[in-house]
Amino acid sequence: MKPQQHFVAAVAGAVIASAPLAHAFTANNGGCSSCSVTTSRHSPLHMAPSYDSIDAQALLELENRISSVIQADPSSPLALSPGRHAPSTLSIEEAAAQHGMPWDTTIGRTDEENPLLYMPFWEWQLDFMKDSLSNLHPIDCSTLSDTDVTFKENKEKRARIVNQCYASDEYRKIRMTYYDAGDSVQVFNSVWYPDAKYNLPVLGIDILSFNRKKYLAIVDFQPLYEDEDDHATTYEHILKPIKEKYDNLKGRMSSKFYDETQFFSKEMLFARFEDGQIVNDDLLPAFKSYVETHLKLVQSTPPSTNPQDVQAVFDRQRAYDTYSADRDPAAGLFAAMFGKQWAEDFIYDFLFSLGERSEDGLNLSPPMFGGPPPGAAGKGGPPQKGVNPYAKENKAQSVPRL
Repeated sequence: MKPQQHFVAAVAGAVIASAPLAHAFTANNGGCSSCSVTTSRHSPLHMAPSYDSIDAQALLELENRISSVIQADPSSPLALSPGRHAPSTLSIEEAAAQHGMPWDTTIGRTDEENPLLYMPFWEWQLDFMKDSLSNLHPIDCSTLSDTDVTFKENKEKRARIVNQCYASDEYRKIRMTYYDAGDSVQVFNSVWYPDAKYNLPVLGIDILSFNRKKYLAIVDFQPLYEDEDDHATTYEHILKPIKEKYDNLKGRMSSKFYDETQFFSKEMLFARFEDGQIVNDDLLPAFKSYVETHLKLVQSTPPSTNPQDVQAVFDRQRAYDTYSADRDPAAGLFAAMFGKQWAEDFIYDFLFSLGERSEDGLNLSPPMFGGPPPGAAGKGGPPQKGVNPYAKENKAQSVPRL
């Protein structure tokens, strides 16, 4: 869905959810053939009714509903915050259970007692979201071409992928991905985009395992601006004591895919290791702490009511998507298992749906494990581009440790 369509879809969702309105548009002579309501990702909402077939009261209610959305309180999830998706028709429980999730067996070959290495991450995160987020609800999981990406499998190569998407008052989009290919590959990936009313970093999580011999993990508050103070609230000082607890998570990433000076913080958790015990001993508790801290950061930050500031934040989230899509280290894996075209649509139209497609296509090289040995000090750094054009003279507030 294009950015300008998100609000239209939200309005349509609010209208269609009303039984009286839906009836008014379909009750005439068994159905209004001249009425068209379209909320696809290709086109905006179209209404071409024959006005004599619509009840006057229903029209008035429609006008009131649209007006209420447009004039929504800034703290409401239906306010004019860019990037919002229409709610799914599924309940949280139905969405969470799609395709048999959470899985307890693998589709691939395994010698492990617990082959789904990162499923505890998935389950904990979903439970945390249910318990902690305001007005949590599922949102649509499809690409611009209306491809359902909630599930995909390659039975011959014994690999599968599942995706779920949610939103809340605090976050305009939280996507979760689990890739299972037995002991060959296990992946848990999640990105939390704060509502654009919050000028705060994106929470990024990418955790991979290859043959249960090589492990790669990144968890970070990914900054939107070069200067941390250009965010509404500073945050690295509250991450530092968490990171200090885990020497195994202080590595440096390879520059093969990412420039660690763009969209990565100084307190990024980065690990490449061969000891699987680190997953439970260090990575899982550190991951939990970063997720909990990110939500506390959002909750302690006043939302902006200035449309110009909100748009500036959304533009930086779009830049983040473009940067990340061009460098996704799992692109080659997805292409090998599900085809290059599916991989491109999945990455550009779903994982990082606000980004612009690269003319050079995807980087299909395998993930790199470069950098100094685990335990080396992380260098990190904020992005070098995208200075906040609406930064206030009084810089970001510094919050106490959460």
